[in-house]
Amino acid sequence: MQYRTIAHTVVSAVGLGAMPLSIEHRPDERQAIATVHAALDAGVTLVDTADSYHWHAGEVGHNELLIARALARYGGDTSHVLVATKGGRGRPGDGSWTVTGTPAHLKRAAEASAKRLGVEAIGLYQLHKPDPTVPWAESVGALRELLDAGTIRAAGISNVTTAQIRQAHRILGDGLASVQNQYSPAVRDTEPELRLSEQLGLAFLPWSPLGGISRSSLDGPSGPTSIGTAFHRIAAERGVSPQQVVLAWLLARSPAVIPVPGASRPASITDSARAVELTLNERELAELEDGLPS
Repeated sequence: MQYRTIAHTVVSAVGLGAMPLSIEHRPDERQAIATVHAALDAGVTLVDTADSYHWHAGEVGHNELLIARALARYGGDTSHVLVATKGGRGRPGDGSWTVTGTPAHLKRAAEASAKRLGVEAIGLYQLHKPDPTVPWAESVGALRELLDAGTIRAAGISNVTTAQIRQAHRILGDGLASVQNQYSPAVRDTEPELRLSEQLGLAFLPWSPLGGISRSSLDGPSGPTSIGTAFHRIAAERGVSPQQVVLAWLLARSPAVIPVPGASRPASITDSARAVELTLNERELAELEDGLPS
Protein backbone atom coordinates (compact mmCIF):
# COMPACT_ATOMS: atom_id res chain seq x y z
CA MET A 1 0.00 0.00 0.00
CA GLN A 2 1.07 3.58 -0.61
CA TYR A 3 0.08 6.38 1.72
CA ARG A 4 -1.04 9.98 1.67
CA THR A 5 -1.92 12.49 4.37
CA ILE A 6 -5.14 14.04 5.66
CA ALA A 7 -4.15 16.80 8.08
CA HIS A 8 -1.62 15.03 10.30
CA THR A 9 -3.00 11.53 9.70
CA VAL A 10 -1.34 9.14 7.28
CA VAL A 11 -3.87 7.04 5.37
CA SER A 12 -3.84 4.61 2.47
CA ALA A 13 -3.71 6.27 -0.94
CA VAL A 14 -6.98 4.52 -1.84
CA GLY A 15 -9.86 4.45 0.62
CA LEU A 16 -13.11 2.51 0.86
CA GLY A 17 -16.35 4.28 -0.04
CA ALA A 18 -18.80 2.44 2.21
CA MET A 19 -22.06 3.91 0.87
CA PRO A 20 -22.96 0.88 -1.34
CA LEU A 21 -23.04 -1.30 1.78
CA SER A 22 -26.11 0.48 3.15
CA ILE A 23 -28.18 2.08 0.38
CA GLU A 24 -30.40 0.60 -2.33
CA HIS A 25 -29.21 -2.77 -3.74
CA ARG A 26 -27.05 -3.24 -0.64
CA PRO A 27 -25.59 -6.67 0.16
CA ASP A 28 -26.51 -8.63 3.25
CA GLU A 29 -24.55 -7.83 6.41
CA ARG A 30 -22.28 -10.84 6.12
CA GLN A 31 -21.06 -9.73 2.69
CA ALA A 32 -20.88 -6.10 3.78
CA ILE A 33 -18.63 -6.89 6.72
CA ALA A 34 -16.53 -9.19 4.56
CA THR A 35 -16.05 -6.27 2.17
CA VAL A 36 -14.78 -4.01 4.96
CA HIS A 37 -12.48 -6.77 6.20
CA ALA A 38 -11.13 -7.30 2.67
CA ALA A 39 -10.34 -3.58 2.51
CA LEU A 40 -8.41 -3.78 5.76
CA ASP A 41 -6.61 -6.91 4.59
CA ALA A 42 -5.54 -5.02 1.46
CA GLY A 43 -4.04 -2.22 3.54
CA VAL A 44 -6.87 0.30 3.26
CA THR A 45 -6.88 2.60 6.30
CA LEU A 46 -9.47 5.19 5.23
CA VAL A 47 -13.19 4.39 5.35
CA ASP A 48 -15.67 6.98 4.07
CA THR A 49 -19.19 6.92 5.52
CA ALA A 50 -22.05 9.30 6.44
CA ASP A 51 -25.08 9.32 8.69
CA SER A 52 -27.29 9.55 5.58
CA TYR A 53 -25.95 6.38 3.99
CA HIS A 54 -29.03 4.23 4.46
CA TRP A 55 -31.96 2.98 2.42
CA HIS A 56 -35.21 3.12 4.37
CA ALA A 57 -36.70 5.79 6.59
CA GLY A 58 -35.72 5.36 10.23
CA GLU A 59 -32.28 3.94 9.40
CA VAL A 60 -30.19 7.04 10.04
CA GLY A 61 -26.63 5.95 10.75
CA HIS A 62 -27.01 2.48 9.23
CA ASN A 63 -23.64 2.69 7.52
CA GLU A 64 -21.84 4.12 10.54
CA LEU A 65 -23.15 1.33 12.76
CA LEU A 66 -22.15 -1.23 10.13
CA ILE A 67 -18.62 0.13 9.92
CA ALA A 68 -18.33 0.11 13.72
CA ARG A 69 -19.41 -3.54 13.85
CA ALA A 70 -17.04 -4.51 11.05
CA LEU A 71 -14.08 -2.88 12.78
CA ALA A 72 -14.98 -4.48 16.10
CA ARG A 73 -15.13 -7.93 14.51
CA TYR A 74 -11.86 -7.62 12.60
CA GLY A 75 -9.15 -9.87 13.92
CA GLY A 76 -6.33 -7.35 13.57
CA ASP A 77 -5.42 -3.92 14.87
CA THR A 78 -7.72 -1.15 13.61
CA SER A 79 -6.41 1.73 15.71
CA HIS A 80 -4.72 3.21 12.62
CA VAL A 81 -7.93 3.25 10.54
CA LEU A 82 -9.42 6.70 9.91
CA VAL A 83 -13.20 6.61 9.67
CA ALA A 84 -14.40 9.78 7.94
CA THR A 85 -18.08 10.51 8.28
CA LYS A 86 -20.36 13.30 7.10
CA GLY A 87 -23.42 15.18 8.29
CA GLY A 88 -25.90 17.61 6.80
CA ARG A 89 -27.88 15.39 4.46
CA GLY A 90 -30.88 13.15 4.99
CA ARG A 91 -32.81 10.39 3.22
CA PRO A 92 -36.57 10.24 3.80
CA GLY A 93 -36.72 6.71 2.44
CA ASP A 94 -38.26 7.52 -0.95
CA GLY A 95 -34.92 7.66 -2.77
CA SER A 96 -34.52 11.41 -2.40
CA TRP A 97 -31.87 13.37 -0.52
CA THR A 98 -32.40 16.40 1.71
CA VAL A 99 -29.97 19.04 2.98
CA THR A 100 -29.90 20.55 6.48
CA GLY A 101 -26.94 22.76 7.31
CA THR A 102 -28.08 24.59 10.43
CA PRO A 103 -25.47 24.70 13.20
CA ALA A 104 -27.83 23.04 15.68
CA HIS A 105 -28.46 20.12 13.33
CA LEU A 106 -24.78 19.65 12.47
CA LYS A 107 -23.71 19.63 16.10
CA ARG A 108 -26.40 17.11 17.05
CA ALA A 109 -25.55 14.98 14.01
CA ALA A 110 -21.84 14.91 14.84
CA GLU A 111 -22.48 13.90 18.42
CA ALA A 112 -24.80 11.12 17.26
CA SER A 113 -22.25 9.93 14.68
CA ALA A 114 -19.51 9.75 17.32
CA LYS A 115 -21.79 7.65 19.51
CA ARG A 116 -22.65 5.27 16.67
CA LEU A 117 -18.99 4.90 15.71
CA GLY A 118 -18.07 4.29 19.33
CA VAL A 119 -15.40 7.02 19.45
CA GLU A 120 -14.76 9.94 21.77
CA ALA A 121 -13.83 12.14 18.81
CA ILE A 122 -14.49 11.67 15.09
CA GLY A 123 -11.22 11.55 13.14
CA LEU A 124 -12.60 13.46 10.13
CA TYR A 125 -16.07 15.02 10.01
CA GLN A 126 -17.23 16.53 6.73
CA LEU A 127 -20.13 18.85 6.00
CA HIS A 128 -21.93 16.82 3.36
CA LYS A 129 -23.33 19.62 1.20
CA PRO A 130 -23.94 23.36 1.51
CA ASP A 131 -27.50 24.23 2.53
CA PRO A 132 -28.75 27.05 0.27
CA THR A 133 -31.07 28.23 3.05
CA VAL A 134 -28.28 28.65 5.62
CA PRO A 135 -25.37 31.10 5.33
CA TRP A 136 -22.24 29.12 4.54
CA ALA A 137 -20.29 30.80 7.34
CA GLU A 138 -22.86 29.59 9.88
CA SER A 139 -22.61 25.96 8.75
CA VAL A 140 -18.82 26.08 8.74
CA GLY A 141 -18.92 27.84 12.09
CA ALA A 142 -20.58 24.72 13.50
CA LEU A 143 -17.53 22.72 12.40
CA ARG A 144 -15.35 25.26 14.23
CA GLU A 145 -17.40 24.71 17.40
CA LEU A 146 -17.14 20.94 17.02
CA LEU A 147 -13.37 21.22 16.68
CA ASP A 148 -13.10 23.46 19.70
CA ALA A 149 -15.30 21.11 21.75
CA GLY A 150 -13.17 18.09 20.81
CA THR A 151 -16.11 16.30 19.19
CA ILE A 152 -14.13 16.05 15.95
CA ARG A 153 -10.37 16.08 15.32
CA ALA A 154 -10.44 17.43 11.76
CA ALA A 155 -13.07 19.00 9.52
CA GLY A 156 -13.88 18.62 5.85
CA ILE A 157 -16.34 20.04 3.34
CA SER A 158 -18.03 18.35 0.40
CA ASN A 159 -19.73 19.42 -2.84
CA VAL A 160 -18.23 22.89 -2.63
CA THR A 161 -16.94 25.70 -4.84
CA THR A 162 -13.57 27.41 -4.68
CA ALA A 163 -15.16 30.41 -2.96
CA GLN A 164 -16.66 28.14 -0.30
CA ILE A 165 -13.31 26.42 0.21
CA ARG A 166 -11.57 29.76 0.72
CA GLN A 167 -14.20 30.95 3.18
CA ALA A 168 -14.08 27.68 5.12
CA HIS A 169 -10.30 27.88 5.25
CA ARG A 170 -10.50 31.38 6.73
CA ILE A 171 -12.89 30.17 9.42
CA LEU A 172 -11.30 26.81 10.22
CA GLY A 173 -7.62 27.42 9.50
CA ASP A 174 -5.60 24.28 10.13
CA GLY A 175 -8.78 22.56 11.29
CA LEU A 176 -9.87 22.22 7.65
CA ALA A 177 -8.35 19.01 6.33
CA SER A 178 -10.26 17.86 3.26
CA VAL A 179 -12.51 18.59 0.32
CA GLN A 180 -14.74 15.85 -1.08
CA ASN A 181 -16.18 16.65 -4.51
CA GLN A 182 -17.24 14.52 -7.43
CA TYR A 183 -14.31 13.94 -9.78
CA SER A 184 -13.76 11.20 -12.34
CA PRO A 185 -12.99 10.65 -16.03
CA ALA A 186 -16.59 11.66 -16.77
CA VAL A 187 -16.81 14.58 -14.34
CA ARG A 188 -13.85 16.96 -14.23
CA ASP A 189 -15.51 20.32 -13.70
CA THR A 190 -14.20 20.38 -10.13
CA GLU A 191 -10.59 20.67 -11.34
CA PRO A 192 -10.36 24.23 -9.87
CA GLU A 193 -11.39 22.87 -6.46
CA LEU A 194 -8.76 20.12 -6.73
CA ARG A 195 -6.02 22.62 -7.56
CA LEU A 196 -7.05 24.96 -4.75
CA SER A 197 -7.08 22.05 -2.29
CA GLU A 198 -3.57 21.18 -3.40
CA GLN A 199 -2.43 24.78 -2.87
CA LEU A 200 -3.95 24.94 0.62
CA GLY A 201 -2.54 21.58 1.70
CA LEU A 202 -5.95 19.91 1.84
CA ALA A 203 -6.68 16.32 0.90
CA PHE A 204 -9.03 15.99 -2.09
CA LEU A 205 -11.29 12.94 -1.88
CA PRO A 206 -13.06 12.33 -5.20
CA TRP A 207 -16.46 10.75 -4.74
CA SER A 208 -17.80 8.47 -7.47
CA PRO A 209 -14.21 8.33 -8.82
CA LEU A 210 -14.94 5.61 -11.37
CA GLY A 211 -17.60 7.64 -13.19
CA GLY A 212 -17.65 6.93 -16.90
CA ILE A 213 -16.06 3.52 -16.44
CA SER A 214 -18.19 1.86 -13.76
CA ARG A 215 -21.75 2.47 -12.62
CA SER A 216 -22.30 4.44 -9.45
CA SER A 217 -24.10 2.51 -6.73
CA LEU A 218 -26.98 4.96 -7.09
CA ASP A 219 -27.37 4.25 -10.79
CA GLY A 220 -28.94 0.86 -10.22
CA PRO A 221 -28.38 -2.31 -12.26
CA SER A 222 -29.22 -0.58 -15.53
CA GLY A 223 -27.12 2.53 -14.99
CA PRO A 224 -24.77 3.87 -17.66
CA THR A 225 -21.21 2.68 -18.13
CA SER A 226 -18.63 2.81 -20.90
CA ILE A 227 -16.55 0.29 -22.79
CA GLY A 228 -13.73 0.63 -25.26
CA THR A 229 -12.24 3.80 -23.73
CA ALA A 230 -8.53 4.56 -23.43
CA PHE A 231 -8.82 3.32 -19.85
CA HIS A 232 -10.01 -0.05 -21.14
CA ARG A 233 -7.29 -0.23 -23.81
CA ILE A 234 -4.50 0.47 -21.34
CA ALA A 235 -6.02 -1.94 -18.85
CA ALA A 236 -5.91 -4.69 -21.48
CA GLU A 237 -2.28 -3.86 -22.28
CA ARG A 238 -1.32 -3.96 -18.61
CA GLY A 239 -3.42 -6.96 -17.69
CA VAL A 240 -5.33 -5.08 -14.99
CA SER A 241 -8.89 -3.86 -14.58
CA PRO A 242 -10.07 -0.55 -16.09
CA GLN A 243 -10.98 0.50 -12.55
CA GLN A 244 -7.34 0.18 -11.50
CA VAL A 245 -6.28 2.36 -14.42
CA VAL A 246 -8.82 5.04 -13.43
CA LEU A 247 -7.61 5.07 -9.82
CA ALA A 248 -3.96 5.16 -10.90
CA TRP A 249 -4.82 8.08 -13.20
CA LEU A 250 -6.51 9.90 -10.32
CA LEU A 251 -3.51 9.34 -8.05
CA ALA A 252 -1.28 10.79 -10.77
CA ARG A 253 -3.42 13.93 -11.03
CA SER A 254 -2.20 15.35 -7.73
CA PRO A 255 -0.54 14.26 -4.48
CA ALA A 256 -3.62 15.70 -2.75
CA VAL A 257 -5.94 13.11 -4.32
CA ILE A 258 -7.17 10.17 -2.23
CA PRO A 259 -9.93 8.36 -4.14
CA VAL A 260 -12.60 6.50 -2.17
CA PRO A 261 -14.16 4.03 -4.63
CA GLY A 262 -17.32 2.34 -3.47
CA ALA A 263 -17.51 -1.41 -3.09
CA SER A 264 -20.12 -3.96 -2.11
CA ARG A 265 -18.01 -7.09 -2.66
CA PRO A 266 -14.60 -8.08 -1.24
CA ALA A 267 -13.23 -8.61 -4.76
CA SER A 268 -14.07 -5.03 -5.76
CA ILE A 269 -12.14 -3.28 -3.00
CA THR A 270 -9.26 -5.74 -3.26
CA ASP A 271 -8.96 -4.86 -6.94
CA SER A 272 -9.21 -1.13 -6.24
CA ALA A 273 -6.50 -1.26 -3.57
CA ARG A 274 -4.09 -2.76 -6.11
CA ALA A 275 -4.23 0.47 -8.11
CA VAL A 276 -1.43 1.84 -5.91
CA GLU A 277 0.89 -0.71 -7.54
CA LEU A 278 0.18 0.67 -11.02
CA THR A 279 2.34 3.57 -12.22
CA LEU A 280 1.22 4.99 -15.55
CA ASN A 281 3.93 6.24 -17.89
CA GLU A 282 3.88 9.54 -19.79
CA ARG A 283 2.54 7.94 -22.97
CA GLU A 284 -0.31 6.31 -21.12
CA LEU A 285 -1.19 9.47 -19.23
CA ALA A 286 -1.20 11.45 -22.48
CA GLU A 287 -3.39 8.84 -24.17
CA LEU A 288 -5.84 8.94 -21.26
CA GLU A 289 -5.92 12.73 -21.35
CA ASP A 290 -6.62 12.73 -25.09
CA GLY A 291 -9.42 10.21 -24.60
CA LEU A 292 -11.26 12.16 -21.88
CA PRO A 293 -14.65 13.61 -22.82
CA SER A 294 -14.51 17.35 -23.50
